[in-house]
Amino acid sequence: MLDQNGLSEEEYLKQYDDSKYPKPSLTADNVIITDTHEILLVKRGNHPFIGQWALPGGFANKNEPIENTAARELYEETGLKDVHEELVGVYSKPHRDPRGWVVSVAFKAIIPKARVKAGDDARAACWFKIEGERLTHGSITLSFDDLAFDHADIVRDALK
Repeated sequence: MLDQNGLSEEEYLKQYDDSKYPKPSLTADNVIITDTHEILLVKRGNHPFIGQWALPGGFANKNEPIENTAARELYEETGLKDVHEELVGVYSKPHRDPRGWVVSVAFKAIIPKARVKAGDDARAACWFKIEGERLTHGSITLSFDDLAFDHADIVRDALK
């Protein structure tokens, strides 16, 4: 079938210029909650937000399905694998990431508590008890708003 300019799809795609549309970077974030109401957080080892607690996650590789990104990042940063996750939402507010236009797809799972080990760019990986909007792990106490990026919004949505 030809379009209004008399082009087949193949001809159209050959001349198509995708550089006229800016593209965001794509990330996945993981909200992993235990059946005892604890949430898995990682301490960031790199800028931005170095040293702050965040959800495990990271950038998609080229041509990688976003669900695979979520699973890969969860494993790389915490050692957890084979976790069945469901979609929480898509987060695309301008300036949600100081590195530029970054859109994140967030996933969540409720699992039995498991041993985690920080890896990749995470300095630490820990389970934090959820008490309202307060998170505690030993002597560490955080509010949702202390989390890096817009992870407070993601956690709130995941807990709804």
